[in-house]
Amino acid sequence: MDEDGADKGLAPDGTIAREGAADRVAPVFAPVVEAARERITAAYGDALHGVYLYGSIPRGTARPGRSDLDLMLVFHEPPTGADREAARRIEAELDAAFEQIDGAGILLEDAAAVRADPDDNGFFVACLCTPLLGADLADELPAYRPTSLLARETNGDLHLFPERWRAAADGGEDPRAVVRRAARKTMRSAFTLVMPYWGGWTSDLERSAEIVARYHPRWTADLRRTAAAALDPVPDRGLLRMITDDLAPSVAEEYRRAHGVKTPR
Repeated sequence: MDEDGADKGLAPDGTIAREGAADRVAPVFAPVVEAARERITAAYGDALHGVYLYGSIPRGTARPGRSDLDLMLVFHEPPTGADREAARRIEAELDAAFEQIDGAGILLEDAAAVRADPDDNGFFVACLCTPLLGADLADELPAYRPTSLLARETNGDLHLFPERWRAAADGGEDPRAVVRRAARKTMRSAFTLVMPYWGGWTSDLERSAEIVARYHPRWTADLRRTAAAALDPVPDRGLLRMITDDLAPSVAEEYRRAHGVKTPR
């Protein structure tokens, strides 16, 4: 338990518990999940090793009309360009068909790549993903604890992203989408920066902001603004500049000092 009595997201043995479950999907999102299952099965069939939900929908915290649908597809073999095109088509179809979601995102990976990267992709599947179809790779992966190694290998690459976000915004990409991406990556990185000291796991970004602020109070106002933008993104160039020019570089520098830089993949 946290000092305020809140759960730290751990199993009884101190390892990080899987955060989502199929029975936490709210009824309002059940038709979206079923439609995703049907479209994915029709598009890929036996090429799939497994399909996972992640994000707020399997955690049971999604908000109708404001949350997105997040899926990860794991293939037996490396996904092809045609596989990626099919995923983009399914994303667009789901977004157009269901007003309950504010967009859909599908990640594609292959089973061998997940097994070969246990401290990042493996952790993601084992702890942050909820099985939807096929086999569950979590059965082959280790248990995870909130360590400095896990922090480094999941988010020790934040320093690479601010320039990418600036380029995306300057290149005409939807500013709301850029703000959402930048805010989420920065908040997740800020949380994993302090995760080993706090000794637990949460994907709740507003809660993360308050946890991080205990260790880095000078960031408090920026953390709260960033967490709010991650949940309800707005096309605010000033907010994006705050993230890319101030908060993200500050978090990245502290990350480098505390945990080091993510191993190149």
